[in-house]
Amino acid sequence: MSVHDELTSLQRCLDDLQRSVGRLEKHIGGGALDMRRVRTDADHLRESVALLREAAARTAAAPRRPELVTIPDTPYDDSLWIDTDDEGLGGRDRHAP
Repeated sequence: MSVHDELTSLQRCLDDLQRSVGRLEKHIGGGALDMRRVRTDADHLRESVALLREAAARTAAAPRRPELVTIPDTPYDDSLWIDTDDEGLGGRDRHAP
């Protein structure tokens, strides 16, 4: 199964859980500590699955391999560095200690 199929199946299970929790609340009452805890846990599961769905969508949208960039073997033009100093060595007319 694909990730999308698994998440859809999980979402259906959570929908069933929400319906079952709702029926239990009608029988037991929603004010009991245990029932509130079950409701909160079910809500947290729903939020977590929503985060997983977003993460899966980002992963699917992102390219799997970065595009390769060819770097030529030819030396760079020295005129690009005329006005710079060699880092850590001082200027061209000075010597390192």
